[in-house]
Amino acid sequence: MSETPQPPPPPPPSPAKPSTPAPPESGQVGGLEPNVAAALAYFVFIGIIWLILEPYNKNRFIRFHSIQAIGLAVVSTGISIVLGMIPVLGWILLIFFPLVVFVVWVICAVKAFQNE
Repeated sequence: MSETPQPPPPPPPSPAKPSTPAPPESGQVGGLEPNVAAALAYFVFIGIIWLILEPYNKNRFIRFHSIQAIGLAVVSTGISIVLGMIPVLGWILLIFFPLVVFVVWVICAVKAFQNE
């Protein structure tokens, strides 16, 4: 009897990638490029609108940056409240905190514009 050759075993599954937002789908979403819409989401009210409006809330990239922008606003507001309750040291840190939040906000918007 002749044996028929066995096919090779299937390759092992690739390791899971870290959870990052999917790259934006090609093409425009609601008249805007996804990277522009994601960068605009860092204006918090626009980010809320993007989560409500139909073509924007279906795009994972725009939705990720909208949620991140809202989270940044909520966390920065909470930290401002806590710093305001801490006498002297908190008040001193509260003077510089808006500058830190602004720098983080600009970095996030630029990264969104660069499709990251």
